Amino acid sequence: MSSNSSSSGNSQAARRPSGAGRRCSKSGCRESAAKTLIYIYTDSTAVLGPLSTYSEPHSFDFCNSHSERLTVPRGWTVIRHEDGALREEPKPEDLMAIADAVREVAMQEIAPRKQQPEVGRRGHLRVLPTQE
Repeated sequence: MSSNSSSSGNSQAARRPSGAGRRCSKSGCRESAAKTLIYIYTDSTAVLGPLSTYSEPHSFDFCNSHSERLTVPRGWTVIRHEDGALREEPKPEDLMAIADAVREVAMQEIAPRKQQPEVGRRGHLRVLPTQE
């Protein structure tokens, strides 16, 4: 009887989303991560969105509580992506437009690049002939 309960537990673990085992990045918080924060330093922007598929070294995963209380340095902008907009299924017209664009690109002939003959090559440097 205990084997049945453990097998059902294993099947539930197999159905977990990829981020189910990740924890909030805030020190001392033991909650499961629900959102991912990415900083764009060049634009002074923080982007908070749904939990990313993979844990990235320069991103931070937060639980719902910490993501709602997020503060950024003065002068920075926060962009919050709502989950509802990301769950919308693409329309058939959009999928057909993408498929048509891919077919169009595949039909184009790729022009061969004109390559100059290499005279000598040593490591990452190469000698090019002078054009007369």
